[in-house]
Amino acid sequence: MGKQPNQKLIDWITRSGLSRGEVARRVHRRSLDHGIRHINPDTTGVRRWCQGERPRNPLPRIIADIFSAHFGYRVTTYDLGFTESPDLDRPLTYSASFGETVEAVTELGRADMDRRTFLAAVPFAATAGVGPSRDWLLNTLDQQPEPGPRVRLEDVTSVRNMFASFQDMDVMQGGGSGRLILTAYMNEHVYPLLRRAFADDVRRALCAATAEQTYLLGWMAYDDGQHGTAQRYLIQALRLAEESQDAALGAHVLAGMADQATLLGNPQEGRRLAQAGRQGLSRSDSPACLADLWTLEARALAAAGDGKAASHAVTEAERAFARVQPEREAEWAKFIDGAYLHGEFANVFRDLSRPTQSAEHARRSIDFARAQGRARRGAMSQAALAVSHIQQGDLEAAHSAGVRAITLSARVKSSRSVEAVQDVQRRMVPFGSHPLVADFNERTRVLLAA
Repeated sequence: MGKQPNQKLIDWITRSGLSRGEVARRVHRRSLDHGIRHINPDTTGVRRWCQGERPRNPLPRIIADIFSAHFGYRVTTYDLGFTESPDLDRPLTYSASFGETVEAVTELGRADMDRRTFLAAVPFAATAGVGPSRDWLLNTLDQQPEPGPRVRLEDVTSVRNMFASFQDMDVMQGGGSGRLILTAYMNEHVYPLLRRAFADDVRRALCAATAEQTYLLGWMAYDDGQHGTAQRYLIQALRLAEESQDAALGAHVLAGMADQATLLGNPQEGRRLAQAGRQGLSRSDSPACLADLWTLEARALAAAGDGKAASHAVTEAERAFARVQPEREAEWAKFIDGAYLHGEFANVFRDLSRPTQSAEHARRSIDFARAQGRARRGAMSQAALAVSHIQQGDLEAAHSAGVRAITLSARVKSSRSVEAVQDVQRRMVPFGSHPLVADFNERTRVLLAA
């Protein structure tokens, strides 16, 4: 069978308005910029690519570069029809090169927009956080400003102003609610800025703003149950945070990575990531972030069965939170409040089978969440309260709290809140065919169907 025409490449050339001869000349010039002198295609060569001939490396990436430069946003080799799928291992790499980081995160963003079903199937790599956390920590503890190339601060301010809106969307409606909108915004408005020139102070501010939004993309994917996607965003957010020289922001990203590792059954890795974040935070001052890191270390310790160390970590988290002055904390730290912390403490003591303490913190979290209208946090804390009742043998109280968890979960798009309901369902199994168990199972079935 003959080659099939590369319709993707044909479409990009048509959209660009460039002739095939101009494409060939630009490929040659870009090759020379990379020190490659033997690449000098002509119009016939471009025609053969359009007819389906796949150019040899490094030509696909060079061709992608010239279209990226022409359109002002990242065009990948996959977009041009040169590869069967995006390179989804690349965003797992914590590159020393800022340019490679820009390419990795923009390629991930495009894949998230165009190949979401494909991307949802990528696995979580259990040990992928080891290198990034180590490199971030070493570079943070020995970080010197570097001269940068010559975006405006107004552009960065615009990005930062959008962050609060997207974070509120996640907190109030769940990660599955706004991720598609945020992905489109990042691909169209934010990641292209990283490819432009900027002064050194703008470079740091832009990288910080982009790291915040990239972290939020990862967190939304995490809350939506897309763990492989989330991990890739978080690793690239950590690298961008390093580039911004904002130690607190990097520690915040590590907190997210720690939370994910523990949730996915690797509490030792979760604890190590939280500890790395605390150590890096020694160069900055964010009591809210410190409280979060101690909390996530407590979650990891509880999951590993170390009750004494977990209780100590909870105490340290409370001590750090007592120092929080909200007006002095970054926008990304706004969610670290009473609803969040007491909800996580409830989970710590749930995992340690200390139902009285778990119920106390769950109720405090529920009160805070109700006052703020936070359905996702309310659902998860109601589920923790239901489990504490199960651990005490009170099925009726567990059923009541579990039903409230179901009601709140139906109001948000969050896999985590649904999983919390399913956890309650599994723990009810020992009560057999009790009518309350049957009722809860039916309510859960309706939630899952919706």
